[in-house]
Amino acid sequence: MPHYLNSLYVLLVEPSSSQKKIILHQFEELGIEQVATADTGQQALDLIDHEHPDLVICAMFLEDMTGTELVLDMRANPLTVNTPFMLISSVTSFAELDPIKQAGATAVLPKPFDAGDLKRAILTTMDWEHPDSIDLDDMNAGDLKILLVDDSHLARRMISRTLNKMGIEHIDEAENGRLAIPLIQKQSYDVIITDYNMPEMDGHELLLFIRHKSNQPSVPVLMVTTEGDQGKLAAIQHDGVSAIVDKPFEVVTVKALIENALTQL
Repeated sequence: MPHYLNSLYVLLVEPSSSQKKIILHQFEELGIEQVATADTGQQALDLIDHEHPDLVICAMFLEDMTGTELVLDMRANPLTVNTPFMLISSVTSFAELDPIKQAGATAVLPKPFDAGDLKRAILTTMDWEHPDSIDLDDMNAGDLKILLVDDSHLARRMISRTLNKMGIEHIDEAENGRLAIPLIQKQSYDVIITDYNMPEMDGHELLLFIRHKSNQPSVPVLMVTTEGDQGKLAAIQHDGVSAIVDKPFEVVTVKALIENALTQL
């Protein structure tokens, strides 16, 4: 396990005293003893600047800002751009969760949850920092060539960093499907990772181009998305996507999908 729970320093940002008490009790059950708390986003930012927690766990709605605004402030700070951030929320709608996933939340833990759910979410979140290298019999991770397509600079940076942690070094980037096409026509890739919702040419349109018009129609394509429309997802699967990965994604899951896609070639 990359971070033993009893060594974690966690900042809990929760305005509700009753909810805070419940979560602190769950921390005790898990053996997490190093915990700081904040009621507001500004209190959290002040504490983060001085104490540098290993993990920030935050409610969706605070007195002075939302969880989305807090994680955006963290991602804009070079000292906290990579600090794992977990959102705890009863919100389930795509429209409300999509912005915080796009902003850089590492995990979202829905309410209600117990200590076991909290433990799994924490381990998944901290795994994002320390994934193992991809292990293939006939290919080294350092030799893989990946194309990453996403209109969010922050999302590309976070995914690239995750891939780097897996040992993948050769990563080309494009802001949308239209800009990805010249790269695909010029360079052969082992895997293409693309967002779904993008301007000019979205991930589905890019997938159709790859499968029917490109010079590498069989390249594995992983679609990273917050899309919740099952009809749209079914259409993507029908048109030949190799795998669909939810945002924020579990690194272990992405690692397994890349390994599986490559071994199926």
